[in-house]
This record gives sequence, structure tokens and C-alpha cells, in this order.
Amino acid sequence: MKIEINDITYPAGLYLVATPIGNLKDITLRALEALSNVDLIYCEDTRQTMKLLNAYSIKTRTAVYHDHSPESVRAKIIHQISEEGKSIALVSDAGMPLISDPGHKLTKEVSAAGITVTSLPGANAVLTGLQLSGLPSEVFSFLGFLPAKQAARQSELIKWSTMDTTLIFYEAKQRLTKALLDIQKIYGEREVVVARELTKKFEEVISGSAKDILDSIKDRTELKGEFVLLIAPYKVEKNTDDNVEALIRAKLTKNMPVKQLAEEVALISGWPKKDVYNKALLLKNT
Repeated sequence: MKIEINDITYPAGLYLVATPIGNLKDITLRALEALSNVDLIYCEDTRQTMKLLNAYSIKTRTAVYHDHSPESVRAKIIHQISEEGKSIALVSDAGMPLISDPGHKLTKEVSAAGITVTSLPGANAVLTGLQLSGLPSEVFSFLGFLPAKQAARQSELIKWSTMDTTLIFYEAKQRLTKALLDIQKIYGEREVVVARELTKKFEEVISGSAKDILDSIKDRTELKGEFVLLIAPYKVEKNTDDNVEALIRAKLTKNMPVKQLAEEVALISGWPKKDVYNKALLLKNT
């Protein structure tokens, strides 16, 4: 199928353009039009972006911008738009810029300079993973990448353990097993979903408890791809020791006074306030 791309002039400004997360056909006509007609495309990795541009015979010049780019690069981009009248597209390697991808600092400074910023939405791994997970999708919390170090990762997981929303994280392949072990420890039998290679030939969605998933992948030599990690919402089960402990630990991480903690957890869980208070003291001192 031949796609006709209009040859039009794009006004000076910054265009945040979503790109495919895997399948190159997941690009909007509007995105192709913009990438073909802006003056310059800034991207994380020119080699990655050129795969997309070459697939659609787009000849627009590219340059590098990522989260480690110095202030001088952002100043240059603002000058190119405001003083030279250039239209500039910003893309990440995959998905939507700014969503756990570069672009926040640049967008903030461009907006502060009074320059128009426009979003051209499209593919997104968070929402794709949520759609395929089978977990509740009415309310969810996207929390970005889990910390790389175990203590920080466990602290982060405990902090969100009593949220009554579907939790969504990104995780790197080299840390997936470690993350699942921590989830098993903190979340027990709660349902977990790992989605990988989304929109690609070997797309896979694995569901079960963290232990179930660890068992299913233990004999694989390598798991390739980008991973979306989803955890089912917390459900209060009164008088269940594990759930009360999770509630207490979550509130202890916020440095809540034990007396206030006991009142809140007792109200939620149905446990006697005195029992919660004593358990909180025990956990606080271990």
C-alpha cells in the first residue's frame, strides 16, 4: 500500500512525535507527515530513528538529544525555533517522548520561552501492556522504572503495596528476575503480568503470581525485549496477617507515628487497634 504524505509547511515550534514501540506499521499518518516536513528531527539515537525514517523514505535531517544532553543543546534548540523559525520534531527510540523517555527538560524550557509545543500521540507500551494484561484498567498507576538496587526497589514496592489500582512498571531484562523475587516477597500471591516484545512477532504476555512467572521462565536462556510489569490492585482482606503487615510496612515507610498508623490500619483492616499498634512496634524495630 502506497502512503501519500502531504508536502506542507509546519510552523516554527516543537512537535513531540510518538514512534512505534516495535512494529514499524504502528505509526500515524500525522506523524509521518510531520517527520517528513519539519526542518529537523531530534532523537535519542540517530541509528534507531533512521530505521523508521528509511522505512518510509523520509529524508529529514536528524540530530541527537537525550536526557544527558547539556543545557547548551536545549538553548540551541530554543534558538533554532525562536530565532531561526525552524520547526523541530522530538522523538524517542520508541513510544511517546517524555513517558519514561527524554524530553521533560526541553519541553519545559521551550514552553517557558513562549514557544508552541504540540503532541502527536501514538504507540505507548504502558497502555498496550495494560490492555493485554487482563487486569483492571479503569484506574491504574504508572510508576516508571523500578530502582536498580535491591533495597531501593523493595522500598518502592512496599510504598505502593496497598494501592487499590493496577500498578505498572517498566523493567530491564537483566533485572527482571530480581524484581520478580522482590515482588514475590512483598506481594505474595497477588496476580502479576509480564508483557514483552509488544507489537512484535514474538509478543508474549505471562500471567500468574510472581512465583508462577519465575517458574515459567527459569529454564529460558534469554528473555529479549522491553518489559512492562503489571501488578493487580491491593484488596483488603480483614484479619489476614500478611495484608495487615503490608499495610503497616507501607505506612512505616512514610514515617507515620505509630499511634496514627494503628488507628488507620485498624479502620481499614478490622484488626483491634492494640494488636496493630504492637505489630507496628515489632516491625519498626526489626
